[in-house]
Amino acid sequence: MGKTIVGLEVTEESVRAAEISLGRKPQLVAYGEVPLPPEAARDSEVLDSGAVAVALRQLWTGAKFRSKDAVLGVASRRILVREYTTQAMRPDLLREALPYQVQDLLPVPASQAVLDFFPLSQDGDQVSGLLVAAVSENIEQIISTLAKVKVRAQAVDLAAFGLARVTAPLASPEETVATVSIGDHTTQVVISRGGVPLFVRLLPIDVATAATRRHNAEAVEPELELAAVAAGNGSGTGLTVPSRTRGSIRAATPPGVSDLAARLRSTLAFFGSRAASVPLSRVFVTGAGAAVEGILPALGAAIDTPMTIVSVGDVISMSTPPPAGEVALNLVGTVGIALGEAGK
Repeated sequence: MGKTIVGLEVTEESVRAAEISLGRKPQLVAYGEVPLPPEAARDSEVLDSGAVAVALRQLWTGAKFRSKDAVLGVASRRILVREYTTQAMRPDLLREALPYQVQDLLPVPASQAVLDFFPLSQDGDQVSGLLVAAVSENIEQIISTLAKVKVRAQAVDLAAFGLARVTAPLASPEETVATVSIGDHTTQVVISRGGVPLFVRLLPIDVATAATRRHNAEAVEPELELAAVAAGNGSGTGLTVPSRTRGSIRAATPPGVSDLAARLRSTLAFFGSRAASVPLSRVFVTGAGAAVEGILPALGAAIDTPMTIVSVGDVISMSTPPPAGEVALNLVGTVGIALGEAGK
């Protein structure tokens, strides 16, 4: 087997990783998820470095990851993602100028932020794209925790970019699609075309997944949902969910579901209201929250665009027994994070 890379996410409930082979046709070769004790982390933020390091060590050992090189995916309600236009200049000059240009947009001083700019289009001497800003202390804390278990962070990627990347083969290059990953505390929405993110929103909404319920009950056991390298391929099957009328939502829905449906509808409507936008052809839904009872009927009633549930077997071939349940849904984004390095 050739070289591999590991995509890694730290959430409030667990540390999760997927190892993929590098090359023209990446494969998922190993994956794993280890639960965290309460108060050890928030989404993409380490609060108890020692506890997270223990979980990471268990993760690498139990999953039998071959590589110690990882791409860290971040998705937190404290990460700023917004459209931004600036004067076109060389990338190195833009990196130097960006902290001074965007200081008024940031919740912290620019010296305490990690900034990135993803250019999308240019009109004359003006370039437009997506500005991403995260608190540098949070990123440095995760990287230092990785170093405790000798895992090397090769890159830090916005998890939403990974979602756009991983679902690109499921649509034609001309289609404009939305990918919605419903997490325990943050729902990521990325609208893309040909794998290129055009619009990103992070919605801070708590959804009661099975992992959240276990975590809140403090019934955390150091058990792994793991698969080491094994023979054979696994593939999931997408489930197409037709749109429904808004009146069809049942009155009794789990906490957060109605709020999620309303905010997703307004997010997609906001994107569609812009003059330059192209109508969405479909919405891909993934993440553990997609398995919560009541979520899909609520979303189908809130939006008119056809939805397709995406599992990890739909986006990558495997040389390991396929995962199931929430793990198969969560790994979609984790694989997308790793694919950023696989394509280089």
